[in-house]
Amino acid sequence: MVKSWYMDNDTTSDQRLEHHRNPPEFISLEDLFKKTGVEYFKLDVNTYATDGILDKIKKDRGYSFEDEIICSEKCLSNYEEKLKSFYTEHLHTDEEIRFVVEGSGYFDVRDSEDRWIRIAVFPGDMIVIPSGIYHRFTLDSNNFIRAKRFFVGEPVWQPYNRPADEMPCRKEYLDHMQKGFITAH
Repeated sequence: MVKSWYMDNDTTSDQRLEHHRNPPEFISLEDLFKKTGVEYFKLDVNTYATDGILDKIKKDRGYSFEDEIICSEKCLSNYEEKLKSFYTEHLHTDEEIRFVVEGSGYFDVRDSEDRWIRIAVFPGDMIVIPSGIYHRFTLDSNNFIRAKRFFVGEPVWQPYNRPADEMPCRKEYLDHMQKGFITAH
């Protein structure tokens, strides 16, 4: 089950560790959505291909293309460089959807006060990171994740490193943040 918390300001040490305050300041899924627009779905990794739940989400949100990514030292060419690029703070012009099938990792997102919130994901967790939000990804200490990625139309996975504040998707995201996010499910 996904969990999320505010990170310490000093995140210069190993990015694959939890990095939470002592005591940790956890954030509920409801507050995570209110503060960042990140949506969460819980799916059963044993039945998602046949139970219709994922199919309904894909239909409702217009996801027409999917693929799978495996991040591990064995499976990812140029492993350390790829992890560095995933961990560089960036945004996308489309929402980023990840459904964890195996393994685990961390997505870090910024709140309205520019503080990092770390989201730990595990098998069955599906998160939707809105277009225009600054975020990053890293593996945890297990160094392995297999996740499905979903797209509306042809896949576009172009990261724009911070600063990218003048991009229309960023301005739209900040507008949604100010007015309040509306869930698509």
